[in-house]
Amino acid sequence: METVSTNEGSGKGAMWELERNLDQPMDAEAGRLRNMYREKTYPTILLLRLAFQSLGVVFGDLGTSPLYVFYNIFPQDIEDTEQVIGALSLIIYSLTLIPLVKYVFIVLRANDNGQGGTFALYSLLCRHAKINIIPNQHRTDEDLTTYSCQTYDEKSLAAKIKIWLEGHQFRKNVILILVLFGTCMAVGDGILTPAISVLSATGGIQVEVPGMRNDVVVIVSVVILIGLFSMQHYGTDKVSWLFAPIVFLWFILIGVLGAVNIYKYDKSVLKAFNPIYVYRYFKRGKTSWASLGGIMLSITGTEALFADLSFFPVQAIQIAFTTVVFPCLLLQYTGQAAYIATYKKKVIHSFYYSLPESILWPAFVIATAAAIVSSQATISATYSIIKQALAVGCFPRVKIIHTSKKYLGQIYSPDINWILMILCIAVTAGFKNQSQIANAYGTAVIIVMLVTTFLMIPIMLLVWRSHWSLVVLFTVLSLAVEIPYLTAVMQKIDQGGWVPLVFAAAILVIMYVWHYGTLKRYEFEMHSKVSMAWILGLGPSLGLVRVPGMGLVYTELASGVPHIFSHFITNLPAIHSTLVFVCVKYLPVYTVPPDERFLVKRIGPKSFHMFRCVARYGYKDVHRKDDDFEKMLFGSLLLFVRLESMMEEYTDSDEYSARDRQELIHEASSDADLSYASRDSIVQVRTPNHGSGGQMTMTMTPGFQTVGNEVAFLNSCRDAGVVHILGNTVIRARRDSGFVKKFAIDYLYAFLRKICRENSAIFNVPHESLLNVGQVFYV
Repeated sequence: METVSTNEGSGKGAMWELERNLDQPMDAEAGRLRNMYREKTYPTILLLRLAFQSLGVVFGDLGTSPLYVFYNIFPQDIEDTEQVIGALSLIIYSLTLIPLVKYVFIVLRANDNGQGGTFALYSLLCRHAKINIIPNQHRTDEDLTTYSCQTYDEKSLAAKIKIWLEGHQFRKNVILILVLFGTCMAVGDGILTPAISVLSATGGIQVEVPGMRNDVVVIVSVVILIGLFSMQHYGTDKVSWLFAPIVFLWFILIGVLGAVNIYKYDKSVLKAFNPIYVYRYFKRGKTSWASLGGIMLSITGTEALFADLSFFPVQAIQIAFTTVVFPCLLLQYTGQAAYIATYKKKVIHSFYYSLPESILWPAFVIATAAAIVSSQATISATYSIIKQALAVGCFPRVKIIHTSKKYLGQIYSPDINWILMILCIAVTAGFKNQSQIANAYGTAVIIVMLVTTFLMIPIMLLVWRSHWSLVVLFTVLSLAVEIPYLTAVMQKIDQGGWVPLVFAAAILVIMYVWHYGTLKRYEFEMHSKVSMAWILGLGPSLGLVRVPGMGLVYTELASGVPHIFSHFITNLPAIHSTLVFVCVKYLPVYTVPPDERFLVKRIGPKSFHMFRCVARYGYKDVHRKDDDFEKMLFGSLLLFVRLESMMEEYTDSDEYSARDRQELIHEASSDADLSYASRDSIVQVRTPNHGSGGQMTMTMTPGFQTVGNEVAFLNSCRDAGVVHILGNTVIRARRDSGFVKKFAIDYLYAFLRKICRENSAIFNVPHESLLNVGQVFYV
């Protein structure tokens, strides 16, 4: 068997030229699909409505922070009122610099067509610099309407940084590990947020019933958490209309309560708006520095603000934060500080103690509901993060279910859901108090913020083309706040801060090992693909008996014939009369429009009845249960056959406008009966040479006199039966490999492949139509 390497440097003779011209990239096919992308604009009324709705999805976590912040700042006795004012001053300026300035007005602009989070930043970078570890992208992918990138002047700073990032594999790996680590911490956030939010809210029972043991509060919290995770499979779409009113009511409650407490207890706390008290607070010694971990909890939920961006425009979130969230939080923290300055012994549950006794129970119900809503938002964000990691080959295949017909991003993963529930209950029941969970929570949040800061540097330089001085200013201001917080939470590693680090380390190992195995499988496919000249040498029958039916051969390759095919035909005496090589690949875009999903290309002459189909997905796209992948693929194949014939009749060159192309596509797809033959087909196969040479023309034996005959033949093949041929590639470590590599490949990766879902399950392939072809290779 003859194989071809991906980089043949010399000896490029006639056969190489023949293969290159027979297996052209899909530039023309992609060009026919391109549509104009227009940014959405929202009328003012709709924007205000979306701003109101965003309260329930985006700001729940940030809004419930006042329940536990001051207790974690002052776990010991308070010395004097100035100490409270200093802590409040730090809270005020932390809220101003991180959520308001950094995230709401800067980071939110770095969204990927409305998608936020760590992987959205990574996808932006992958589109503007070739740093994707798995090199399965092609220039035709840039023709997608959702694919946006820029070109750079060779002498510009952006061009130099792009070349520097692409110049070494080590730099690409560093960026990938940084993204994966931030992702792992965000998943840890999804475990810790429900634990601390629900536990803090239910702690209000002890205010009304002072003699109640802490174990009872923990049990109530665990029951609420079990109910919360058990309801996830219904999706948030059915109850999301309740989220915004609940959280809005919560913000109004804490804002009004804060204003009343300022007036009622101690107006001197308003001096905290003077930043000089930040300096005085740090002058108090090591105790003040250690309390930074508690102060940092006031900005938890900020990272979720960016991760949950997908449902709302940036302007809506900016309006909601600046008009409702930010003022209400400032009022609540200031009012709570006024109460604590008066009653220094009642720091624990100070929020509930500061309430008038007549509204304690209604406030408890609203607080618990707000805690559940904030937990729901974080859990949903965790599902999205896992889905994005899965799409780029960095997480084992798990079941993903769409829970909403209206919203693309509302998904549910039963496997991840139960793991999150078990870990969340373990954290709640294991620690039993807010302080240790808060230490763990703070560690996860600050690391995600730091990862965002580091990823924003190349985003500002490459995507925004910002002046280097602005990038330096952004980085210095961000790190000036985040580095002190990081050092403070690191001092509490032994007091609960180790929990997210352990979670992150375990998830990082899983993600990196899976990605390494995926990369090696792709490299094996690339280096062992079959020469097109070898296929042509077999003749139209491929040296076998061509039996009625259609075979869909799944491969990682977007060009070339996979090694699995040669393995298949050398071990079986027959092959289907029509073959389609199907490549399913994910691109660094949030979604691929359905009408641009499939690219179809003919392989070889018409008499070979061989095609290639590339199915492209974004990291937000999910294979729905009701999606008939086989039907959509076959429809694209028939459309290609008709379009090919019509374009050959239209012209023998590429000198026609995009409008003409769109008209041809519309004409081909508007015919309800695709089997109707309206034109004679061209019997010559002309393949345009995109290089500088001439045009190569090959005259082949005509397989069909009309396009209708070929469509009828394809329909008959489908009616005879469709078989999905999947490669079951098993990788093993070489005998001379080290212990770590052997353990990672032979045990961990093998175990992950064993427990994860098969591709056949993801595409809903029936078992009676499935054929697995196994092969083993060593790395």
